Amino acid sequence: MLTVYNSLSQTIEPFEPINPKRVTMYICGPTVYGDIHIGNARPVIFFDVVKRYLTYKGYDVLLVSNITDVDDKIIDKAKELKISEEEITKKYTDHWIEMSLRLNSGLPDLMPRATQYVSSMIEYIAELIDRGYAYVRPSGVYFRVSKVSDYGILSKQNMDELSQGVRIELESDKEDPRDFSIWKTTEDGLNFESPWGMGRPGWHTECAVMNHEIFGSEIDIHGGGSDLKFPHHENEIAQTNAHDHHHLAHYWMHVGRLDVNEVKMSKSLGNVTLVKDLIEMYDPLAFRLLTVNHHYRQPINYSDELMVQFSKEYDKIKRSLKKAFLTISLEQAFRMETDEAIMSSFDMWMDDDFNIPNVMTLVYDLIKMMNKEKDSSRLAVLYHSAHVILDILGIMPRYELTDDTLLLYRAWEQARHEKDYQRADQLREKLSERGWM
Repeated sequence: MLTVYNSLSQTIEPFEPINPKRVTMYICGPTVYGDIHIGNARPVIFFDVVKRYLTYKGYDVLLVSNITDVDDKIIDKAKELKISEEEITKKYTDHWIEMSLRLNSGLPDLMPRATQYVSSMIEYIAELIDRGYAYVRPSGVYFRVSKVSDYGILSKQNMDELSQGVRIELESDKEDPRDFSIWKTTEDGLNFESPWGMGRPGWHTECAVMNHEIFGSEIDIHGGGSDLKFPHHENEIAQTNAHDHHHLAHYWMHVGRLDVNEVKMSKSLGNVTLVKDLIEMYDPLAFRLLTVNHHYRQPINYSDELMVQFSKEYDKIKRSLKKAFLTISLEQAFRMETDEAIMSSFDMWMDDDFNIPNVMTLVYDLIKMMNKEKDSSRLAVLYHSAHVILDILGIMPRYELTDDTLLLYRAWEQARHEKDYQRADQLREKLSERGWM
């Protein structure tokens, strides 16, 4: 049975979806004012694997990931470039989609944009005001944190701790410095008409409302990066608790941070690596291999040396798979059958809170078995097992065996048979250049 670590309870729990045959997932998506970097990419990759595995397990999965297309950062970027916010968000949404696909992550089933739900957000905020959970001030509308008895349930922070260090002078018209904005009154940049004046919704409210509108009730999984746990996810829970009397999701899953040389990735430090730059130098699936080789809840200490290491590892995996596929093709030994023991081990490790590092140990052992296997029929079973596993992880290499390569391979075998070792070496080199040896 699948078990997952629930950030809400801070325990490993059996995964029991609300609907036995269907899983609903909401993953916090990008604020589209710049290109996706490798830290952004880690949750994209992991939750794509989660969907693939749940689908493999027989669930009908609905994955929703939002696009935040109204935000102060977007407005600042538009001013800097002297173009409209719509142009900025269109450009970087397209870039996000392109890079996600290059990393072999399937797109979410729905990618709602915040601006599509502003009228629903206004209605939602009005209901919170009517129920006493929110109040209006000249600077906007704020959520009364003190009205929610279990505020801090996700991040495990108590109200006294949250009070310490808060800059009270900011937005001094708030009742309580801990209260957060759910509507910002402003005419600067993209804004909308509301009962409280021109302005735009708060980020935390955007996700809460889109969940409410799309799913209508509590969902199975809400996920994102660990940096979103507080305040973003905490504030989503608070609003949902006030509006709908539940914690939004049964399971909260958070992906560990990706640091660079043990330092948090930051534009100010100049240590940000964009996905579009990374894949100019490396196979995108080599980076995907790097991410899945670390347990999703643990941080990754990224470095150029680590990327080189996993690039070499991925090249070895590709070559072994291609060599096996070539042998199976020549022998016409294709079998769409998996090894029961191998797949049982795969299921066991994936069911253990997505213990993909142990799955990868299984994969490496499987590769060794393939490299040693002489029986083409057995090789086909091992190959298909590897194919199924690697496809779920999203790291199955893409290749095509051409007639030209087959001719080269047969010529190499013939040269070896005739003991023409010089020609055999030349042909082997050509096959090696194509990654088939």
